[in-house]
Amino acid sequence: MSVELGLIEGFYGRPWSWPERTATITFLAGHGFRFYLYAPKGDAFLRRRWQEPHPAADAEQLAQLAAHCRSHGVRFGVGLSPYDACRDFDGAARAALAGKLAFLAEVGASDVAILFDDMRGDVPRLAERQVELVHFAAGRSSARLQMCPSYYSDDPLLDRLFGARPEGYLRTLGTLLDPAIDIFWTGEEICAREHSTAHLERVAAELGRRPLLWDNYPVNDTPRMSQHLHLRGFTGRPAALAGVISAHGINGALQPTLTRIPALTLVESYGLGAAYAYGAATRRAAAAVLGEPLATVLHEDLALLQDVGRDRLGARAPELRERYAGARHAGAREILRWLDGEYQVSDELIRSQ
Repeated sequence: MSVELGLIEGFYGRPWSWPERTATITFLAGHGFRFYLYAPKGDAFLRRRWQEPHPAADAEQLAQLAAHCRSHGVRFGVGLSPYDACRDFDGAARAALAGKLAFLAEVGASDVAILFDDMRGDVPRLAERQVELVHFAAGRSSARLQMCPSYYSDDPLLDRLFGARPEGYLRTLGTLLDPAIDIFWTGEEICAREHSTAHLERVAAELGRRPLLWDNYPVNDTPRMSQHLHLRGFTGRPAALAGVISAHGINGALQPTLTRIPALTLVESYGLGAAYAYGAATRRAAAAVLGEPLATVLHEDLALLQDVGRDRLGARAPELRERYAGARHAGAREILRWLDGEYQVSDELIRSQ
């Protein structure tokens, strides 16, 4: 059984550079990934400043990115977070949203995701207001529409951060929202350890459609997670998920080249089904991304890089630096930058984005 796979650039921290982004899209397109969603938290013109137009240079890059995706058979999507619009979807907010949707059409976005995550949920008639906004967008865009609810997981952390979720929120959302519009879901937790068909079937029943799985692995964009490199192959994602989700998008790590390693294992997991073994899949994926010699070194250091974390390496950090300093590969450079703390995410950064 097959499922459409995609890459989401939806993390806090420094967005990928243009060469990093296009190279990763090209690589994963060659392995069957068919959609890419541009939604980095660092693009203020899609979040805090969404009502303002993108600068001309940024607009040109988005248009080039859309063309790059098309040339590789990948759908290009953009995630838009209309901050505060649910509280007061007045004439100014409607005009700003219509203008932003027109802009996204001009740059060539085939998919548009309206994202309500990271916003306060203690708004009267929250689901109804969000449906009104998304339907407004649907009437002014020919793109394939998706939406991310304010409560996109069962995780109680969302309630602590953004207010208690309204009773019956998912069911109301699913009942009122056009069934052609996909709804993102991250699982039982924001960063789910595994996904079960039983859980996703329950969510599908509430939403009145199969959820689009926003999988928060290998993302590492919190202060704690940015101390670790997420390199191991996917586990807890059985191939049977294909029958209960509309698509499977993975939120990339801060390191674009290293993101490709677990991404390739997801392809293998769906392809092999019960025969999938994540350890062997990780070795094969690392060799495909890094080449066999560097993949062998990475395998030896995997526990240090993923489990121990940069802040607890101590005297082993210089040893790791020496092992990767001589490798002329983008993946090795990402490990060195990680060792230097260049990918560290702070609470202040998260608040600012």
